[in-house]
Amino acid sequence: MAIPLSYNVRSVIARPWATVATAVGIGLVVAILVLAFSLANGFQHALVDTGSPDNVLVIRKGAGTELSSGISRDAANDVRGLPDVAIGKDGHPLASPEVLVLINTERNNGTGTSNVSVRGVDREGMALRDAVHIYAGRDVAPGAAEVIVGKRVAQRFVGFGVGNRVKLSQREFTVVGQFDAGGSAFESEIWGDNKVLMPVFRGDVFQSVTFRMKDPARFAAVKHAIETDPRHPLEAKRESDYYTDQSNGLAIAMRVMGSIIVIIMAVGALFAAMNTMFAAVGARTREIATMLTLGFSPWSVMTSFVFESVLIALVGGVIGCLLALPVNGIATSTTNFATFSEVAFAFRITPDVLVAGMIFAVVLGFVGGILPAWKAARQPLASGMRAL
Repeated sequence: MAIPLSYNVRSVIARPWATVATAVGIGLVVAILVLAFSLANGFQHALVDTGSPDNVLVIRKGAGTELSSGISRDAANDVRGLPDVAIGKDGHPLASPEVLVLINTERNNGTGTSNVSVRGVDREGMALRDAVHIYAGRDVAPGAAEVIVGKRVAQRFVGFGVGNRVKLSQREFTVVGQFDAGGSAFESEIWGDNKVLMPVFRGDVFQSVTFRMKDPARFAAVKHAIETDPRHPLEAKRESDYYTDQSNGLAIAMRVMGSIIVIIMAVGALFAAMNTMFAAVGARTREIATMLTLGFSPWSVMTSFVFESVLIALVGGVIGCLLALPVNGIATSTTNFATFSEVAFAFRITPDVLVAGMIFAVVLGFVGGILPAWKAARQPLASGMRAL
């Protein structure tokens, strides 16, 4: 016969200060876990949303990233001429050979400088990125020394307002527009006309070619055609897969480091839960003896105390999730070690992160309640009766 759950609820309410202290301790651990996972989620979301599964990104074979790649003009033209490249409304291939370089510029919060990506794109570059749209100013005029900047660059770095002039390498450019890109990593970039940026930074070499496929289902055939062309050592990936690969390493590292911190903090929370439950067992010797005398089995007593510990942990889990929720959407940044440039993104607390936090709280409560519950279940009936 199971002990009524209402008994545990009343017992928890009867010890408000001990319950609150234990719940807050567990809540802080859960909050750190949720924040670590939301940080990794935000970074991964920013990069994953950067790419489209309908686009193919081509880099030099073995390069791994755009930054270390180099593609000749002939190779870029051959990629543009592939029959699987979609054609835009203007009759030109939807393909953009692109230059990618890093500049070091000053943050506007006075915390020093950071690397920012500068991307040279063709006119088709904007059409390939459906989420990109200019919200202030205008697009770059072809052949002009002008740039547009991502929303995160405009917010976080000095001198990128519309109308400002910025020095890129040895040439000045005018900021003529600002764009957003649905929270993707493109918002942490500066874009300009390829024909103008290319001689300033790289000479006659591109870092990548991105194009839209006529039929995304033919990706395997497109990839084979590009990678088996004996004239050019190239490799092709879906644009979405390329950015997913870039995000995985750092996102996993964020989660692992966050988990290590949480595990260290969890030890303290476990001892707090154990102390609370041991105190509860010690204070309720007569109650336990009465329940055993009434016919409740030791297993029922043990289950009841474990449930009570889990109940306190659930309260702590709710507290932790509530503490973490205000951080959702707050912008931060980190270095993308695939490109060594700063990527700005927002904390992203999703339902699965909150569920993970609650599950972790339940585990803490269960583990923290096992030993006290075992002690309660094995309490000698005679000693309990003497206390009556």
